[in-house]
Amino acid sequence: MKKIFLFIILGLLVIFPSFTYAIDLGNKLLTDTADVAGYSPNTVTDYTLSQTVGMVIRIALSFMGVIFLALMVYAGILWMTARGEEEPIKKAQKIIMASIIGLIIVVSAYSITNYFVPLIIDQSTGMSTKSFFGILF
Repeated sequence: MKKIFLFIILGLLVIFPSFTYAIDLGNKLLTDTADVAGYSPNTVTDYTLSQTVGMVIRIALSFMGVIFLALMVYAGILWMTARGEEEPIKKAQKIIMASIIGLIIVVSAYSITNYFVPLIIDQSTGMSTKSFFGILF
């Protein structure tokens, strides 16, 4: 009987969140601070072209990581199910080497671009890369 009563009480607490008295995490304080600073609560952030390109590049790099992981898992399964045969093992080794080389090329290209483009922009325009590229780098 005690278990049924406890189950009903816990169920009511989950169903009716007003009984749980959730804490205030400062949403009113943030809204008031934004009003004092001159920001509208309905402000929508517009992204520039460079910020949009940066976001697309980040998404593409994320997909490259997923593709790398999928190729490594596929090659590992292929190798494990080869049962000692040379042909599937060599195929799995080729897939592993090609995926590692591809990942190294993508990461090094991004790293080189991430290092040199801000230097070139800073030297040629005098603009800070944060204001020019936004979230790209």
